[in-house]
This record gives sequence, structure tokens and C-alpha cells, in this order.
Amino acid sequence: MLLYQKPTHPAALGSRERAMEGKLSSVAKKFAPSPIQELSHLAQRCNAINLAEGFPDFPAPPHIKDAAVSAINSDFNQYRHVQGICDQLAFIMKRTHGLNVDPLTDVAICCGQTEAFAAAIFAVIDRGDEVVLFDPCYETYEGCITMAGGIPVYVALDPPQWTLDPDKLMKSFTSKTKAIVLNSPHNPTGKVFSREELEVIAEACGKWDCLAITDEVYEYITFNNQKHVSIATLPGMQERTIITSSLSKTFSVTGWRIGWAIAPASAASAIRNIHVKITDSAPAPFQEAALTALRSPSEYFETLRREYQLKRDVSVKLLTSVGFRIQFQPQGSFFLFAELPKNCLLSDVEYVKELIKQAGVVVVPGRGFFHTESSLDQPSEENCSYQKRYIRVAFCKSDATLTTAAQKFGELMNAGGCPKLHY
Repeated sequence: MLLYQKPTHPAALGSRERAMEGKLSSVAKKFAPSPIQELSHLAQRCNAINLAEGFPDFPAPPHIKDAAVSAINSDFNQYRHVQGICDQLAFIMKRTHGLNVDPLTDVAICCGQTEAFAAAIFAVIDRGDEVVLFDPCYETYEGCITMAGGIPVYVALDPPQWTLDPDKLMKSFTSKTKAIVLNSPHNPTGKVFSREELEVIAEACGKWDCLAITDEVYEYITFNNQKHVSIATLPGMQERTIITSSLSKTFSVTGWRIGWAIAPASAASAIRNIHVKITDSAPAPFQEAALTALRSPSEYFETLRREYQLKRDVSVKLLTSVGFRIQFQPQGSFFLFAELPKNCLLSDVEYVKELIKQAGVVVVPGRGFFHTESSLDQPSEENCSYQKRYIRVAFCKSDATLTTAAQKFGELMNAGGCPKLHY
């Protein structure tokens, strides 16, 4: 069973398949199936508990499901733009961040944050432009940048606290740098960038006249009194920031595909134009339900935080009980980036394979989030060995799922938390 699917060797293909492969674009040839997708398929085949993918396995809030059903029954089933979403987002940005957003010009509704981010990249990145990213990094960003002809430049966050080194950041900017991507709360580590770190990033953007493109999908999922701060709120940053977010994580509807970009009018217009050329319209009934979701009372968001903090605490206790090292507790998001037990000699990939076979639980090997060969300072193999020592665990699961996973992990305790490698 493979966790990473390699492209099929040409000799194994039939003549028609070889002919088609020869017609594929250079960009398409670079992309293989996502390791997370492969793990999901493997988990399904093995009937394993899926702690790999970042989607909840519990129901969405009833009030927004009812709104979606009502919209379908009311025949909101054709191409549609629900201006009320833009109006409500502008209201939220003012109330939450103190930002003035024109709902008529500054908001683009897209098919999820993924499309909003891609459209933002396509709107501003030309071939040869450099884009700064923080390592470890969610894999989608690099793909979008590459498709646009841009060049990803990685700045490593320093483990185990995943701190930002201002000198490393400043050295990553050049005359070719067009933008920096900021994901906070951060996937996979759960880091919430501090005000001081945001000020360093903003200073770099101002000095090099660069844009900030943010992914703020976990904005409402923060812990221990941590507050999400959008970099757009810092002096001089709103006019150079494209904010992307979505309904998916906050309302447990990752399959609804309702997201948005908030940006200065010229960028928002470009994003809308690209969105229309690619997908034309976000799902109409779910746009109607999105409006209901965004109008949820403040109590909903407070309950969301509390419940996810409890899930985080249960997951930390579970993993530490079987020997994992949790030197950094997530400050936000719904992921744990856990270091393998000290006495475990397996790599992250080996561990995950054996975990599936022996415990029936699937998580994500951490190395898929690292990009050593692209990092600015070209660390040695010895210095970057930690990149093979982490797994990402999604704790956005029901209490029943987490309890069962705890039992499964408990079966490994006799082996010191580390499964035995079977050849």
C-alpha cells in the first residue's frame, strides 16, 4: 500500500495512454495526487479511523442546513450572486477588525477558499514573480503559484515553537518578490502569528512594495484567549492585502464550497473576473445558507472555540500518553503537529503505514508540509532531520471518533507508542 503515488512509468502505459501523456502540459506533469488524498483512500480501504483529513465527521449546525434545504425548495438552483453575503462580510470586517470594506466593489464570492486563493494568485502573479511562504506549509499554495508561473520561496519557521526569525524573512525578499502568503491560524502547526511577527511581515511588505495574500479560514478557531489578528489591520496594509476565507471550517461544511476574497477594488474585480471564467458561480442554495450562517449569534462562535479547545486538549492527552512529544500546543486551527516518540526509530511515513496496519488509524506524515530543497538557507540533511519526525493529526472529529482513536492508540502503549515495522 502506497502513501505517495508515483507517476506511472511510460513503459507500463498502453499506446493511447502514452500518446495522451505526451500531450500533457509541463505543469500537469509536475503534479501527483495529494498525499492527504492518498491517505484518505488508503484509510477507506482499511476501514481506518481518519484523523488525516481536515473535515469534521459530525453534523453541520441545524439552522444552516435548514437554510440550504429551504433555498433548494425555493428553487434557488441556478447561477446566482447573493449580494447579501458581501454586505454581511463588510459588516463583520468593520465590527471585528475595524476595516472599511465596500461590499459592492471589495468582495468576491468564490467556490471555497481554495478557489479564492487560486484566483488571487492568478490575479497578481506573473511568470518569474517570487512569492514568500512559511515552512511548513499547506500544499495547495505552491501548486497555485507554480501554475501561475511564480516561484515559491520558503522561509522556515523554527521548531519546536515555530517562531519566525525576522532576519530569515528579510533575506527572503528580493526585487522579484511580488507577494507573501500568510496562513494564521496556521496549518499544519496550529500557530497563531503574534502581533510582533505580523509587524515584521508588514514592515517587509512595505519595504519591498509587496502584497500579502492571507488564508484566514481558521479565524474563529483560536484557543487560550488567543485572538486572530488580520494583517490587513496593521498600518498601511489594507491597501496591499488580499484576505481569503470561507464558510467551511467555521460551520463544518467543507463540501459546500462557499468562500470569498476581500481586497482593494481593483484586485477584487480581477478575482471576480477569473472566478467567472473558471466556475461562473458558487453553489446557489449554499450561498443562501451562507448568509444565514454569517448572521449567527456571537454565542455560536464562542461555543465553537470552547468545543474545539476541548477536542485539542483530549488529543494532546491522547498523544502524550503514548509517547508523542507535544512541545507546541496548537493556538488555533484544528490540527496537532506532533513529534514521534523519542524511542521510535521509524520515519513519519513508516510510522503512518504501520499505524494504519496495526492500529487502524490514519494521520498525515509531516514531511509533506516541508520544502527543504526550496528553503532559502538550504539547511543540511542533519539540520532538517526533524522534518521526518512529525505527524499531523486532525482533531475536528466527534467525541466518539476521538474516543475510539484513543483506544486504538492505547494498543500501541506496550510498544512504547511506536508500532513495530513489518517488512
